[in-house]
Amino acid sequence: MAKNYWLAKQEPEAYAWETFLKDRVTSWEGVRNFQARNNLRAMRKGDPVLFYASVTTKAVLGVAEVEREAFPDASADEGDWSTVELRAVRSLRKPVSLEQIKGDPQLAEIALLRQSRLSVMPLRKAEYERILALGGL
Repeated sequence: MAKNYWLAKQEPEAYAWETFLKDRVTSWEGVRNFQARNNLRAMRKGDPVLFYASVTTKAVLGVAEVEREAFPDASADEGDWSTVELRAVRSLRKPVSLEQIKGDPQLAEIALLRQSRLSVMPLRKAEYERILALGGL
């Protein structure tokens, strides 16, 4: 089965990459957008996920992996929401900034630029690999 590639955004003030590294595993809960929820539901165990710190940092900082596929989000008071469990894998050698992404022709079609408010989005394999390369991996 082919892997899917993902980017998940998080505000560093809400959950920082450094905290994720210490925790090692976390539930990616609190997503309240239908498209992002559907993306969570499409994730498969072992899929790689880039961690993007939004708002103040605006950079991809690390790589995670889907540890557990979608299950009901216990933080939801109502509605049909899902979460996945992610495992922190490693930090990029150097952060890949939003400005670098915007300036790279190979990333011109990345969902991060087309749907900037979406918190969980698919990536093409080439986009994922390009960001890893920019990050020194």
